[in-house]
Amino acid sequence: MGRLFGTDGVRGIANKELTPELAFNLGKAGAYVLSKDNKKPVVLIGKDTRISGDMLEDAISAGILAMGGNVIKVGVLPTPAIAYLVRYYKADAGVVISASHNPFEYNGIKFFNGDGFKLDDDLEEQIEDIIIRGTDVNSHITGEHLGRCLEADEAALEKYTEFLKTTIDCDISDMKIVLDCANGAAYKAAETVYKGLGADVIMLSNTPDGMNINAGCGSTHPENLQRKVVETGADIGLAYDGDADRLIVVDEKGRIIDGDRTICICAKMLKETGQLKGDKVTATVMSNIGFHKYIEKLGCTVDVTSVGDRYVLESMLKTGCVLGGEQSGHIIFLNYTTTGDGILSSLQLLKAVKLLGKKPSELADEIEIYPQVLKNASVKNENKKKYADDPEIAAEIARLEALMEGEGRVLIRPSGTEPLVRVMIEGNDTEQITKLAEDLAVLLTKRFG
Repeated sequence: MGRLFGTDGVRGIANKELTPELAFNLGKAGAYVLSKDNKKPVVLIGKDTRISGDMLEDAISAGILAMGGNVIKVGVLPTPAIAYLVRYYKADAGVVISASHNPFEYNGIKFFNGDGFKLDDDLEEQIEDIIIRGTDVNSHITGEHLGRCLEADEAALEKYTEFLKTTIDCDISDMKIVLDCANGAAYKAAETVYKGLGADVIMLSNTPDGMNINAGCGSTHPENLQRKVVETGADIGLAYDGDADRLIVVDEKGRIIDGDRTICICAKMLKETGQLKGDKVTATVMSNIGFHKYIEKLGCTVDVTSVGDRYVLESMLKTGCVLGGEQSGHIIFLNYTTTGDGILSSLQLLKAVKLLGKKPSELADEIEIYPQVLKNASVKNENKKKYADDPEIAAEIARLEALMEGEGRVLIRPSGTEPLVRVMIEGNDTEQITKLAEDLAVLLTKRFG
C-alpha cells in the first residue's frame, strides 16, 4: 500500500478509494496521535459542497468520538476558514473534507493543528503508519469517556467573514466585482464579505447541488467569469476553487491574471508601504521567469521551493517572509493567516489596486510573463530521478540555456504519480522553446525510458 497522505491530505474517489471505513480510521488514528498531549482533544470539522461530504463527515466524526475526542461540526466553509476558526475556538485540531479543485466524485481529508497550520510530516506519518499497519489503537472506552458532538456556533461563518473584512482598510464601495465561487465552499462567504464592504457584486456559480462543484467554473475554468466581466463592464473578476484556498483574477478587459502576477502586484504594494519583510517573496520552481525579473526589478529577492503550498509555507516560516505562493493561485499572506486563502488574497489584490492607483490590467501589464511549454518524457519509475546526475542531460540543459541567452530557463522534475519526467522550458520564442522541450523529452526517454 502506498502513502495515504499527499502534499495536501488524503484524496481519492469518494466511497471507492476514500471510503467511510478509511475516514473512520483516519478519525481514530488522528484522535489517538493528537490525544497524546490532550486526553480529550477537540476537533473542528468543516467541508465543501460535495455530495460525499456528509458521509465522510459522519465517518471521521465517529472515529474521533470512539477515541474519546469531541467534535465541533461547522458545516460548509472554506478550507482557510477552518485554519482560522481552529484558533478562534481553541480547538486541538481541524479537519477539512474537500478535494479542492477536483471533480465532485473526488473528496479528501486534511488536518490542521491547533495553530491553524497543516500537520507536520511526522504527525501525518504517525497517523498513516497506524492505518497501514492495522494497529489497534481503540481503547474500547465506554460510558462517560466517549466523545461528544459539541454545539457548533451558528455564527462560525460570520466570525470568519468579519475577520476577512478586517484585512482590507480601504474603500471598495465604488467597485463592480464579479465573483465565481465554483459552486463550492465560498458560495456564502465571498458574497457576504464583498456585499458587507459595499461593493456592487455580481455572483456566478453560487448554487451548489453537491455535484456541480468546479464543473466548468471557478479558478480552473474562468471562461464564464471572463465573459461576464466584459459583458457587465465590471472592474474585476475573482474566481475561487472548490475549497476557496485558490484565487484566479480576471482584469477589466477580461484577461486572466494568474497567481504569479497577483503575487507581483501585492509584492509591489507591500514594498511601497514598507510591509514586505526582508524585501523577500517565496515562490515555487514553477514560477515564471518573468515573475523573477519583476520581483528583482522591485529590489527584492525570491526564495524558491518545491511545488506545493506546504513547502512555500515551510520556507516562509523559516525565513520570516510574509508573502508567498504559486502560479495556481495558492497565495499565503502570513501577516494575516496560516494557509492559502482565496478570499483574503482577493481582498489584498483589491487593496493593491486602490493604493497603487491603477486598473488591474495596467498593473498586470507591468509584469512580462514568458511563454512556457511543458512536455512529458516517458521513463521507468526507478529512473525518474537519475537525470539529475547524468552528465549528458546536464550538458544539454546548459546548452539550451546558453542558446536562450539569459532570456529563458529549463526545468526538469519527476512526476509524483506517473512514470514521467516533466520538461518545462520558458523563453521569448514559443516555436523555439516548443522544439527544444520536445527534443529534450525525447533525449530523456531515450536515456531513461
